[in-house]
Amino acid sequence: MRRPLVAGNWKMHGSRESVAALVAGLPQVRLEVDVAVFPPYVYIPQVLEALADSAIGVGAQNVSEQRQGAYTGEIAADMLRDIGCRYVIVGHSERRSLYGESDQQVADKFIAAGTEGLIPILCVGETLVQREQGETLAVIARQLDAVIAAAGLEAVCAAVIAYEPVWAIGTGKTATAEQAQQVHWAIRQRLGATGENTRLLYGGSVKAANAAELFAQPDIDGALVGGASLDSAEFGEICKLA
Repeated sequence: MRRPLVAGNWKMHGSRESVAALVAGLPQVRLEVDVAVFPPYVYIPQVLEALADSAIGVGAQNVSEQRQGAYTGEIAADMLRDIGCRYVIVGHSERRSLYGESDQQVADKFIAAGTEGLIPILCVGETLVQREQGETLAVIARQLDAVIAAAGLEAVCAAVIAYEPVWAIGTGKTATAEQAQQVHWAIRQRLGATGENTRLLYGGSVKAANAAELFAQPDIDGALVGGASLDSAEFGEICKLA
């Protein structure tokens, strides 16, 4: 049985004051599922300290593919592990589209994270144009296969995979439960028997109002939540529904 995971990606939001208020609501979240939050880099230590006695995991939104060296502005995987991070997001569509991360760079980041014992949350997803052209499953397969080729099938299956249709991120649009299930099923088929226990998350304007229908699908094991994770009550409700 796959234990659900609900992850909150705070993106580039927050201040010391707002983060403190948000975290204060998190320990009240029912932990019948796994829960993790992903603050901006500068607030990770604050969140780790505040959640020290909680079962809620903490992760980073990005990681360098480099181990160390003259890479100004980059953060290495061992640094994240050193301060107490458990997870890291790799391949988010905003990293791919805004910062030009290629499938190969995503694969390299995945390897860097796994090498240091972090659990990667590998994001895959198609644009609206790609969906309208019937390319969704081909795009997902290409993104997955790049990481499988570099890291190996077992490493990918031991991680977490998040399907995030680019057209549904931050737009208020959400894939129907049936659309999301179709892609999740295709991902699990591509992983084969090795991926039977791999947790597959859905991301894309997830909120309490649509979470239950999404979580009812057989291959959806939780969510990577964006904007709704900035409201501890809303986020807590999503966790209860998982």
